[in-house]
Amino acid sequence: MRKEDLLYILEEVKAGRLEISTAVEKFKGLPFEDLQYAKIDHHREIRRGFPEIIFCEGKTVAQLLGIARGIWERGSSVIGTRCAPEQFRALAAEMADVRYFHEARIFLISRGAPPPCSQKIAVITAGTSDIPVAEEAAVTIECLGIAAERIYDVGVAGIHRLFANLESINAASVIIAVAGMEGALPSIVAGLTDKPVIAVPTSIGYGANFQGLSALLAMLNSCAGGIGVVNIDNGFGAAYLAALIIRQIK
Repeated sequence: MRKEDLLYILEEVKAGRLEISTAVEKFKGLPFEDLQYAKIDHHREIRRGFPEIIFCEGKTVAQLLGIARGIWERGSSVIGTRCAPEQFRALAAEMADVRYFHEARIFLISRGAPPPCSQKIAVITAGTSDIPVAEEAAVTIECLGIAAERIYDVGVAGIHRLFANLESINAASVIIAVAGMEGALPSIVAGLTDKPVIAVPTSIGYGANFQGLSALLAMLNSCAGGIGVVNIDNGFGAAYLAALIIRQIK
């Protein structure tokens, strides 16, 4: 239930157009709804500005459907990350208007366009192989109602490509830099901008990359200020943090 919906219900009660018993029924799912296998945090949209987002990996189809229906029936859009194609097909068979973003592995059931936002988040990658993680970030951002500027394959192996896109990068309010291998891109970007940079290490790289650990450690040890680092391949986490920053400045 969105904050706007909560205030609307309270106004309807005050005006005598809504019975208190009906309002209680609407509120009884707050702060959470207990499904036994999941406790849906309906209060999160009021608290954080965005509804609870479903992490689909490891959930059965029945569990996923139950959680999605619970969020939808309380009046919120439904977003799911790490959604496998077979999970999406099962969901689409039971619920209407489900969109699927294959590369990002995200599904969306929208209740309409979010409030307009004048800010923009730049999502940049060191290489083409980092795009799946970047798309998880970019699509999450867009599902939350914020514009995402995609600038891909601008890594340090050809740094002139990065310099050629600096104007677009600096036009964003927050920058998400996605890189594997040695993970140098966020440090370079943070030295060239006055915007906060969220670094996302990916598991892309050769043997000594250790499935992204070397990139993670490089980003954590960056000498450039103004960098926050999320976990390996965590495009969603970077997007959510960027969206929370945008909420403070829009």
